[in-house]
Amino acid sequence: MATVLFWIFFLTIFYTVAGYGLILFLLVRIRRLFRRKKQPVVAGFEPEVCLFVTAYNEKDYVRQKVENSFSLDYPREKVQYIWVTDGSDDGTPEILKEYPGIEVYHQPGRRGKIDAMNRGMAFVRAPLVIFSDTNTLLSQQTIRVMVSIFSSPEVGCVAGEKRITEKKEDSASGAGEGLYWKLESAVKQMDAELNSAVGGVGELFAIRTDLFQPVEPDTILDDFTISLRIAAKGYKIAYSADAWAEETASLNVQEELKRKTRIAAGGLQTLSRLAYLLNPFKYGWLSWQFFSHKVLRWTVSSLFLFLLLPVNIWLVAERNTWVTVEFPTLLLWLQLICWPLALAGWLAESRKLRMKFFFIPYYFVAINYASIKGIVRYFRGKQKVTWEKARRAT
Repeated sequence: MATVLFWIFFLTIFYTVAGYGLILFLLVRIRRLFRRKKQPVVAGFEPEVCLFVTAYNEKDYVRQKVENSFSLDYPREKVQYIWVTDGSDDGTPEILKEYPGIEVYHQPGRRGKIDAMNRGMAFVRAPLVIFSDTNTLLSQQTIRVMVSIFSSPEVGCVAGEKRITEKKEDSASGAGEGLYWKLESAVKQMDAELNSAVGGVGELFAIRTDLFQPVEPDTILDDFTISLRIAAKGYKIAYSADAWAEETASLNVQEELKRKTRIAAGGLQTLSRLAYLLNPFKYGWLSWQFFSHKVLRWTVSSLFLFLLLPVNIWLVAERNTWVTVEFPTLLLWLQLICWPLALAGWLAESRKLRMKFFFIPYYFVAINYASIKGIVRYFRGKQKVTWEKARRAT
C-alpha cells in the first residue's frame, strides 16, 4: 500500500508540475516539422474594438489605467471604451466621467464582476472586445497584436500574457508570483501552438463579441468560463506574449492566498460546469490539455503534495532503506531539505527579510495550501461571487 500510494502521489505531482510541460515541449517540436505555413496577417485589418473594464472602488488606479488605454497603438476613433463600475462608492465613476470618450455604466448595487460583465456587454458595438483589469497596464501594441490574430477565422479568443513587475525589494509573493507567471506563460504558449490555450486570464483576454454568451451570475472565474466555452464551440484560443498586462505582485503571501483560494474554489466550479470538455472523442487535444493543465491542479495535485512526505517516510521506514540510493530514499531526503526551506521563507517574510532563495519554495507550498483551502471552501459553499481584493505592492 505504501508503495502504491507513493508512486501515485509522486507521478501525479511530477506530471502536473513538470511532466505535462515536457510532453508539450516535445509535441510542439514534432509538430513544427509537419505544420503548414502560418496564414499571413490580413493587410489593413483594422476593425473597431471595445476596451472593456469592470471596476469596483478603484480610484487609486483609474487615472493611470485611462491614460494607458488612450496611449495604445490603435486609432482612437475605432476604440470603444466601456467601464462598468457597479457598486463603487469611492468616486471611481465620477473620475471616469472627467474623460471624454469613455462610456461609464454604473449602478449602486454590487453584484460581482460577472454580473457587471453580463450587463455591460449589452452596450458593446464593436465586433471584438478586449477585457482588462483596472490595476493592470497594457503594452503599447496590445490592441493591434490581438486584432491581427483575429484575422484568422478559426480564432475565437486571444489570451494575453500576464506579467508581474519585479523589484529587488520584492517579498516572497513578488518573487514567487513572478516566477510562476513566467512558467505559466511558457506553458500557455506551447498549449496554443499545439492546439489551443486553455483559457485566458482576466487581466487581459479578447473575444469575438458575437461569441459571448451570458454567464451564470454566481460564476467565480469569468475569464476561464467565457474563454473555454468559446473553445468548446470549436474555436481556438490563441496566445500572444506581445500583448501583455503588467501589474505589481500581491503585497505579501497572505494577500496572495486570498487570490489563490478564490481561484481554487472557482476552478472546481468551472470543472463542474465544463466537465463535458473531458470527452476526448469530441474535443480531442483540448480534453487532454484541460485535464493536464487545469483539472489536476484544481483537484488532487495539491493534496498529494502534502501527503507525499508522510507516505514517503512510511515507505522508507517499512523497507528500512534510510541510507540507500533508491529513488524513494533520495526523494525523502530531498523533501527533508525543501520543506525546511519553505519554513525559512515563511520566517524570512514574517520578519521582513529579503531572502529570495527561500521565497520560491515558500510560495510554492503556500499556493498549494491555498488550493486545498479553496476546495474546502467550495464544498462548504463559502466562496462568494464578490470577494475581498488582494492588496498589491506599490
